[in-house]
Amino acid sequence: MPEDHAVTDSPAGDVPTVFEGIVRQRCLAATYNRTEVTLAPHVIYTRHGDLFIDGVVLERDGRPPKELKLGTFKLAGLTGLRLTPRAFKANPLFSPSDPKYGDSVLMTVELG
Repeated sequence: MPEDHAVTDSPAGDVPTVFEGIVRQRCLAATYNRTEVTLAPHVIYTRHGDLFIDGVVLERDGRPPKELKLGTFKLAGLTGLRLTPRAFKANPLFSPSDPKYGDSVLMTVELG
């Protein structure tokens, strides 16, 4: 029987990669505004028809930030997006009940 499709562990594409990072609590790496970032994705949502991710940046160009904060990233602006083996725990900076998310949330990290 010929093989028509390659079998992979994960679906391909940016949105499934973000979903996997959120569900498995694994960091994402990408280039954003010409800077290599590693971030802990906490939520993916829509705003004005575009997809956004809010996450905690853990590294910028290989260095930790001066302070941890929750940043907003337009998914289309994250190039070379990939899942990393680095695990993270949900950060208390993230509030799933923040009014900015309204009813546009596609997926959030489990708080625990």
